[in-house]
Amino acid sequence: MDNWQELEHKYYMQTFYRAPITIVKGQGAKVWDDKGKEYLDFVAGWAVNSLGHCHPAVVKAVSEQAGTLIQTSNNFYTIPQLKLAKLLVDNSVLDRIFFCNSGTEATEGAVKLARRYGKLKLKGAYEVITATGSFHGRTLAMVSASGQSKYQEPYTPLPTGFINVEYNNPQAIKTAITDKTCAVMLEPIQGESGVNVPDKGYLKAVRQICDEAGILLILDEIQTGIGRTGKLFAYEHSGIEPDIITLAKGLAGGIPIGAFMAKESASVFAKGEHGSTFGGNPLACAAGYAAMKFILDNHISENAGSMGSYLAEGLEKLKIKHSLIQGCRGCGLLMALDFKTNIAKEIVESCLEEGLLLNAVKPNALRFMPPLNITQADIDAAIAKLDSVLTRHESCGV
Repeated sequence: MDNWQELEHKYYMQTFYRAPITIVKGQGAKVWDDKGKEYLDFVAGWAVNSLGHCHPAVVKAVSEQAGTLIQTSNNFYTIPQLKLAKLLVDNSVLDRIFFCNSGTEATEGAVKLARRYGKLKLKGAYEVITATGSFHGRTLAMVSASGQSKYQEPYTPLPTGFINVEYNNPQAIKTAITDKTCAVMLEPIQGESGVNVPDKGYLKAVRQICDEAGILLILDEIQTGIGRTGKLFAYEHSGIEPDIITLAKGLAGGIPIGAFMAKESASVFAKGEHGSTFGGNPLACAAGYAAMKFILDNHISENAGSMGSYLAEGLEKLKIKHSLIQGCRGCGLLMALDFKTNIAKEIVESCLEEGLLLNAVKPNALRFMPPLNITQADIDAAIAKLDSVLTRHESCGV
């Protein structure tokens, strides 16, 4: 069958802006379409494929677990779930974990936990302060939490309980706190709104504000966690300890999983107060354990830091060469390249023809989120392809 895209148009809800290729195979940092064309993948499943496509450690773990035990329920103990739980707790500053299936579920769970904390310890406080430009998921509550009106307007009226303030402005958070506030929820780096990196002291200042107010600090590490910024968790760059963090994306090397972790003091759920049918299933947790163990044992976070610096150097060289580039920013292997005009979509389309997959995170910005074990050779190849595309666009007067 060669009409896969026609089938999508006919049968699938039209909710995605898809590139006009059908990917059938992936290996490492490369994918191939149904016509046999090869692409260098710097999207990596939206930062999900932390070890690239079909990493041997993940494939082996999934294959073995699929032949052993795929799903029971959380009425029973299962070994992969508990192995992954211990590994994450032992390598973080958090004490307890709950597994779910996605980033949205993780942030939902974190907010539920914060609200339960507020009911038990803060005289019923329930509001959560979030930031402009934030993205916390696609459920109604997390759309309401996210600070982007484009995601909210189609679904009004939205659930209440979220106060949105300016990102990278600690004073705005301090001013917004009332006796109804139970938590502040922030991304250490805002990914979906353009890879926005806050000032160095921002999270430390927010941590102090939360401590003074006696409220929780939730860090949404769905995109920044599991090594993407050059450390296992992005909070490590700030020298602070959050009360709750959320994880997903790169946690299981491509297999759907989510999690939220909490300090013992914030872990206030009682039995029956939260749950998940598929969350923490043996298959996903086996993949997560294999991916996490490989990342830890092979210093993949450090590779993400060094390769992120190498990528940034390459992008800076492109800026010097091409006048249409405004600048670049990011941390580790979460980078953005800004243009002076809104040409990001055109550049992505041209890069697709060149055999390079990128994401137009904003009309004037590209996002780079390759596998964490990316090599210098792959980065050189990506920079060369992008350079070729930019040269062609400039020659056409774009």
